[in-house]
Amino acid sequence: MRRDYFELTVEGVAEDAGEPTTPLVRIDFHGPEGLLRDRLSDADGELLSASEIDVAFRLREPLESGDAEGVVGVTNRFTGDFVLELNESADDVLPFIRAARESVDATGDDARYRVEIDLDGERLASYDKETFLVYDHEGNLLRSESLIPSGVEL
Repeated sequence: MRRDYFELTVEGVAEDAGEPTTPLVRIDFHGPEGLLRDRLSDADGELLSASEIDVAFRLREPLESGDAEGVVGVTNRFTGDFVLELNESADDVLPFIRAARESVDATGDDARYRVEIDLDGERLASYDKETFLVYDHEGNLLRSESLIPSGVEL
């Protein structure tokens, strides 16, 4: 699936947020409908649930390089298959993760964010997530940049 089929927008980050709120990442797909639906579905044709997908950001160059670029990937947790990938800069992704950390509500719940996946503007799936892993250009987990719920061992 081509990365240029996707458009990513975020809400609830920096000046956009005002009060701490659950950050939202909206991924709009502009490609063949069946392709995305198939990748977002299990063997029975049902859409994957939030517990069945993982979201990560892989840097393609060192974070210290300034304008570091990377790839946001959504994968099927059980098969490891990529559902989708899109190019993004660290300057866009890392503030989103920080906003998710700051969104912890008064009940002390773990930080979270919402992912909405649209197909040409129509909602296909929506997921509330607590984990967003960040890897450096060599494939090492960057714990300090990642969103990892308390009690989770990696």
